[in-house]
Amino acid sequence: MKVLMFGWEFPPHISGGLGTACYGLTKGLLQNDVDVLFVVPKTFGDEETGRFRLMGAGDIPVRDASGYARMLSDKFTAFGVNSLIVPYLNANDFSRYTEEKNNLMAHREDVFSPSKYEFTGQYGKDLLTEVWRYASVAAEIAATNSFDVIHAHDWLSFPAGILAKQISGKPLIVHVHATELDRSGEQVNAAVFDIEQKGMELADRVIAVSEYTRQIIINRYKICPDKVIVVHNAIDELPEITRQVFPKILDEKIVSYLGRVTHQKGPDYFVEAAAKVLKEHKHFRFVMAGSGDMLHKMIKKVAALRISSHFHFTGFLKGEEVTRMLQMSDVYVMPSVSEPFGISPLEAVRSSVPVIISRQSGVSEVLKNAVTLDFWDTDAMSNAIYALTQYKGLSNMFVRNSKREMKKLRWELQAKKIKEVYHFA
Repeated sequence: MKVLMFGWEFPPHISGGLGTACYGLTKGLLQNDVDVLFVVPKTFGDEETGRFRLMGAGDIPVRDASGYARMLSDKFTAFGVNSLIVPYLNANDFSRYTEEKNNLMAHREDVFSPSKYEFTGQYGKDLLTEVWRYASVAAEIAATNSFDVIHAHDWLSFPAGILAKQISGKPLIVHVHATELDRSGEQVNAAVFDIEQKGMELADRVIAVSEYTRQIIINRYKICPDKVIVVHNAIDELPEITRQVFPKILDEKIVSYLGRVTHQKGPDYFVEAAAKVLKEHKHFRFVMAGSGDMLHKMIKKVAALRISSHFHFTGFLKGEEVTRMLQMSDVYVMPSVSEPFGISPLEAVRSSVPVIISRQSGVSEVLKNAVTLDFWDTDAMSNAIYALTQYKGLSNMFVRNSKREMKKLRWELQAKKIKEVYHFA
């Protein structure tokens, strides 16, 4: 079986869990005898591809740009140009950078031209323009390659999947790792919501990363329940050759937050819980590792609560930096307001760290041996942090049982489920 797969990022060039999940899934599919042609807007030359093909959209000349534009205009009525819409962030927080939405047909010549397109591969102010151009390249790829099924990850690649299906007649699977409702709450960006909804409507099957996300897709996007299938994310054990041990350098309890510093991830609740712990106990260090639109607000909040001497901001971490941070931690906290899945708690467990997760997360469906609480309950969060750091037996029990659960969450096994979805599409 051959799969034409569309994504927006690929390790090591990632901004969150999407690229990591795509890489794990692709390796898992290879283990299940599925050949993958993975397309991203731009390749950088240092990606680890192994036995599958990684193609940059910027390397593909487009022969019929205006024709592809007409095909898109039949599906989508409007789009934004020069709009800073990041797939993980609330678009409204970046409104000072955005420009007015424009009609697709009126700007066809600006967005589409019959040549190779130059993609940044990033999430800048021209993101939506790149999304539409990426779709036209997808149509070109679909017309010149042989494959059995199309697999598109998240809204950025849904238009690409739709055009590829229209050109090839092959079934389309869309994979929902997060929705605009997760990122923005009720203040959704209408253009992104429209792309998500249209992509799910036109897909033959929709894969949700959790039952939590599946219910959002059914109830808020009005997608037929029969075609929405849950396949949880996974994580692989680190190979022995890369396994390292990073000892703690402070004789204090280290509590970590690892993720984007955005409303969706609940960083303000982590700060509030930290303040409550430090009010009673001073032998703690709290670390917020990540970047995002709420970072400066969190720095100000930490200063206002007068806990700066026990609170650290590291910025965005990746690769070995993540492993180092987790191995130095005594507790990992994921206080997400709305989390479709959440791979980082699995990474923490892999590093033998007990985790605290919000009930509003998909990972809570599969990681039962974690402290689970409501994101807003900072009293319960602070109490759990203290208990897990003071009672070693309790901490060890959670880690031991969580690792047992993780053995069922390998990409090879999850990819086998996705291969079955392909067959029934």
